[in-house]
Amino acid sequence: MILHANIIGNEGKPLLILHGFLGMSDNWKTLGKKFAAAGFQAHLIDQRNHGRSFHSDEFNYDLLAEDIKCYCEHHQLERISLIGHSMGGKTAMLFSMNYPELLDKLVIVDIGPKFYPTHHEQILAGLAAINQETLTSRGDAEDRMKKYVSDFGTRQFLLKNLYWQENKTLGLRINLEALVENVAEIGESLSSFSVYKKETLFLKGDKSEYILIGDEELIHQHFPSASIQEVSNAGHWLHAENPKEFFEKTLLFLNS
Repeated sequence: MILHANIIGNEGKPLLILHGFLGMSDNWKTLGKKFAAAGFQAHLIDQRNHGRSFHSDEFNYDLLAEDIKCYCEHHQLERISLIGHSMGGKTAMLFSMNYPELLDKLVIVDIGPKFYPTHHEQILAGLAAINQETLTSRGDAEDRMKKYVSDFGTRQFLLKNLYWQENKTLGLRINLEALVENVAEIGESLSSFSVYKKETLFLKGDKSEYILIGDEELIHQHFPSASIQEVSNAGHWLHAENPKEFFEKTLLFLNS
């Protein structure tokens, strides 16, 4: 099965963009248009169990990386550039290790190769609560999510997963059951033997704690040619919180 993607631009160098956990390709639509205007063919991808892509009980980074390889083969893409945020960044890291011959430029957004403890319990509980209800308005979903997720921006991000079903009720596009079952996979570290030698850009939000000063040595062990840069006035969703600086730094690297 081939991943669903929103492809922007009829020509140009292929640039694949991978969303984070519980995200989707639509999160990147505005930036995708900007990359397309800058001369790239932007492939905004839904990873398995997310967005409009296929559902599967199996979910781990080996499979997610293989999904990208199959996508490239299906679309006859060679020498791609790849941007991955959070979970998508982990997928992109493993893809770079397993299929370096397919890759030109690699951008990892606010995630490191280390192990991260599971920290999505409240979010998943909130999604499970609305998934069990018969919802006929987005306001109802918002009210239910408030009990689990206090931050308005995070709630809006999560509720983008809602869609109208044929019976005029709201459902979730994500395969929630599989993601809950495999949530521990999200924080898995890269193998200690994995190395990608080509140039790589790591971007981190200056207010985010996903990449700390102490993590930089480990990043350089796996990515000896890595550059680590900050995006100002931004947390974990730096591409949404400061899209101008994110785009400028990413484009400079992609064109270098």
